Amino acid sequence: MRQTPEAGQKTELFESYRPLLFSIAYRMVGSVMEAEDIVQEAYLRYEATPLDTIQSPKAFLSTVTTRLCLDHLKSARAQRESYLGPWLPEPLLTDESTTALVNKHEMISMAFLVLLENLSPLERAVFLLREVFDYSYAEIAQIVEKSEANCRQLYHRAKQYLVQRRPRFAVVSSNQGKLINEFLQAVQTGSLETLTQVLTEDVTLWPDGGGKVPAAPRPLVGRDRVVRLLLRGFRKLLLNLNIETVEINGALSLLLWAEDKVICVVNFAGDGTRIGEIRSVWNPEKLQHLQDLNSKSASVSS
Repeated sequence: MRQTPEAGQKTELFESYRPLLFSIAYRMVGSVMEAEDIVQEAYLRYEATPLDTIQSPKAFLSTVTTRLCLDHLKSARAQRESYLGPWLPEPLLTDESTTALVNKHEMISMAFLVLLENLSPLERAVFLLREVFDYSYAEIAQIVEKSEANCRQLYHRAKQYLVQRRPRFAVVSSNQGKLINEFLQAVQTGSLETLTQVLTEDVTLWPDGGGKVPAAPRPLVGRDRVVRLLLRGFRKLLLNLNIETVEINGALSLLLWAEDKVICVVNFAGDGTRIGEIRSVWNPEKLQHLQDLNSKSASVSS
């Protein structure tokens, strides 16, 4: 069926804002697939609204998307509280084609998204809209249906919390690739000395199996414990897998393939000289959106 000029214009306008809407939704809910569903629902509501009644498509779509995220988080809170083991966000593939909205790497890192989980949904929305997307307090007040004064309080409370607990390690460093290569070679060859040198003394490993696959029920802290795990179970596993280095959530990461299926994403952060944090996502439900990559770079707008 041929689109009318108005329908075509509406679709074109929506597509121009899709990267922004996905970026808001993903940071809010921490799930690629759920963020895509929310953006699609925002489109359906936009499509059902006459264009001449929408003063600002950006404001309309941002409002609809944010409110859908808030509704989603209210219903998802119980699931998060009963989640088995450490919770990590769904890995987001980022590359050179990713829009400038994701260039604030610390605001898309796994560590930052995990930290956001400790904020209330409203605090999270206000902080992200202000800090990441540069909305004014007047705009935010309209989106979340609170007063400007209330939004200022929510923002400052959220920022104070995040600053006090901000990640110790950066996701990007000049020798990040070198560190990951040394890590991988050390695990594959069983080199205790090299692995010890490449990890900080207080390195922490977060395994997210979500109760779907075997994984440690809590984070492993300390180089000795992490090294033992890597050289025992993880080393044997790597021998039967294809391994690809990609950028995930703004940081170089390992994509582990068993034939044509992604079974794990390993994400790193460090101090520039050593790796201090390792986050491994094993939960197959969080890897479904990566299955069609088949070792090819994907263009993900976020």
